[in-house]
Amino acid sequence: MNNKIRVIADCHIPFLQGTIDNIATVTYLAASEISNRTVKDADALLIRTRTHCNESLLDSSKVQFIGTATIGYDHIDTQYCLQKGIVWKNAPGCNAASVAQYIVAALLYMARKHSLSLTESTIGIIGVGHVGKQVAQMAETLGMRVLLNDPPRQEKEDLPHFVSIHEIAEKANFISYHTPYTNSGVYPTHHLFDQVYCKQLKKKPIIINAARGEIVDTTTLLNALHTRTITDCVLDCWENEPHISATLAQQAGIATPHIAGYSADGKATATRMMITALTDYFGINIQKINPFSIPLPIKSSIFATSNQMQDALYELVSQTYPILQESCQLKNDVSAFEYLRNHYPIRREFFAYTVHVKKQQLHVVPILQQLGFNIQYT
Repeated sequence: MNNKIRVIADCHIPFLQGTIDNIATVTYLAASEISNRTVKDADALLIRTRTHCNESLLDSSKVQFIGTATIGYDHIDTQYCLQKGIVWKNAPGCNAASVAQYIVAALLYMARKHSLSLTESTIGIIGVGHVGKQVAQMAETLGMRVLLNDPPRQEKEDLPHFVSIHEIAEKANFISYHTPYTNSGVYPTHHLFDQVYCKQLKKKPIIINAARGEIVDTTTLLNALHTRTITDCVLDCWENEPHISATLAQQAGIATPHIAGYSADGKATATRMMITALTDYFGINIQKINPFSIPLPIKSSIFATSNQMQDALYELVSQTYPILQESCQLKNDVSAFEYLRNHYPIRREFFAYTVHVKKQQLHVVPILQQLGFNIQYT
């Protein structure tokens, strides 16, 4: 039976091709080619966010299982799947460390650009799930004061150390969004950053969105930049992707094509989680899956020239992840948004690198170790 499983898979899911081909008949398609016609006889779909799994796609199909190699699942019509008995699985937490790496790079770059001391700055984190927790840990490692906001968690867990978004508006120098996208329910996240909230801001913060584009209202953000209500913004997620606002892309301090979670390590974890969910559902022996390996960094040994803490961290993190370079690529051609996503280069997380430390830099070692770097004394 296993060999008869028919799978339609997004051809851009990293590390997937060749892993399950010996236990299933797999057809690899671009997201634009995954349609009602092409999935009609499939038993399972393996997708990314670009494939919207709804009645239009799934009607009259044989699909029993959907696996998405993403944390988010707002591209899946969960109610329709429930009605039709279609099982779906996402990959919660798969790229949390990758997004945290992105935020660290963004914080260090913004601190340098605007002459800010991170140890004297406060960051408000809105949404404290898998990703938000890791971002909070990284921000604390950088010496920042961290304010946490997550009403659904606070309600369920009675967490006294959480604060309101209003307190974050009053006290934060940075505001970073890490919520899922919802436009209904008790705590909708649609346009959390809007005109009403923008008027509450007290410290001209830097806004960071590496969650979902629709959480931040584009018009409000452009106006806030124009009126200097905010100092700057870092945008990885946009309204109307991939057809994003070219004006906003040019005015944002950092503008990237929804790749914060695109480290090779995060991608590999997502693919493994998706394969495991697929094989569990169909009762397939996981040992029959072909293994895959993650390429090593081209340059895994890195050095910092500065002995000053924040400057040294900026140098080292920039060598693992050149966030400004990626921003320049998108700013140069916003129409390349989807191409840049689909052809994203290998990015390894901090643990794949060894930092060579001089005697004058020993004070940086504890922070580097907490971030995940390996240390070599020279």
